Amino acid sequence: MDATGREMDRPAAADGVATQPIEVELIAVLAAVADGSPLVMTIEGGRALPSGSFGVEHRSLQSGLRAWVERQTGHTLGYLEQLYTFADSDRRIPSNGARAISISYLALTREERLAASQAAWRPWYEYFPWEDHRAGPPAQIAAEIAPQLARWAESGGDPSVRRRRAAIAFGLDGRPWNEEFVLQRYELLYEAGLIAEARRRLGDADGLPLGAPMIGDHRRILATGIARVRAKIKYNPVVFELMPPAFTLLQLQRCVEAVSGLNVHKPNFRRLIEQQQLVEETGETMADTGGRPAKTYRFRAAVREERAAAGTKLPLTRA
Repeated sequence: MDATGREMDRPAAADGVATQPIEVELIAVLAAVADGSPLVMTIEGGRALPSGSFGVEHRSLQSGLRAWVERQTGHTLGYLEQLYTFADSDRRIPSNGARAISISYLALTREERLAASQAAWRPWYEYFPWEDHRAGPPAQIAAEIAPQLARWAESGGDPSVRRRRAAIAFGLDGRPWNEEFVLQRYELLYEAGLIAEARRRLGDADGLPLGAPMIGDHRRILATGIARVRAKIKYNPVVFELMPPAFTLLQLQRCVEAVSGLNVHKPNFRRLIEQQQLVEETGETMADTGGRPAKTYRFRAAVREERAAAGTKLPLTRA
C-alpha cells in the first residue's frame, strides 16, 4: 500500500502463492446537534455508518472520504479528522473476502436536510441510552446494566477485578461518572455479552435491548467518535463546528450539554466563555428564545483562524 492508502499489487511469495489481498475501507462518524439532540449520520435504516472502499482515483484518504460521503448522503463535509484505524486480522470485505483495513474519520457539521434518501440523522443516544445524564443517571443503569454486570463479574475470571472495572466504567459504588469512557463502557458490555453485537457473534438473539445495534463494529466506531468529541470540547473550540453562524449563549450551552450528556453550570459557563474571548456579539438579538430577546454571538474570527486555540475546559456539573 502506498502513502495515500491505495491497494498495491503484491508479488507472489517464494513458493508461488500470492499474498493475501488488502483493501482499505473508510468509515465516517458524521456528527451534528439539532434541537438539543446530538445526531449521527447513518445509512441502511440507521444500522450503519457511511462507509466504502478507497478508490485509486482519489489523491488522498480524506479526499476519498469526502467524495463518497457526499455521494452517499448528499452532504458536504467540513471539519474532519482521522479517528482510528482497525486492522484486526479477521476483518474481511464481504464481496471478495479480502482483508480489510478500516480507517475511521470524525466529522463535525451543522445539521442539514439530507439530499440522499438512504441517509438519515439519528440521535446517538438511541445507540447509547446510558450515556445521557442530563436528567440524572438513566434508570437503565441501576435497573438493568448494574445487575447484569454483577452477575457477569461472578461468572468467571477474577470477580473483584470485574466488579472494579464495572464500577469505574459506569460510576457504580460511589465512583464518579466519567463522560469520556464511552468506548470502555461499550466494550465492557460487549465482553459481558449484554449487547446485540456480542450475542449476534455467538448466534444468540436473546437478551436485554441495550441500545440500537449496528452492523459489524460500527457501534464501537461510533463510541470511539463520541468519546473523542467529548474529550476534545474540553481543550479545543470544536463545538463551534456544530453551531450556526449566529447563536445565543443558551444555545451554545445546550449544544455542549447535548454532546457531553451532562449539565453545565450556567454562570460558570458564561463566565468562562467571556474570559476566553471565544465569541463576539453580532449586534443582533433573537426573539425565539422563550423569553425576552437574547443577544446573538458568533465565533471570533481570530479563534477560527487559529483552530488549535486551547483552554475551553467546561465546568460540568454531575446531577
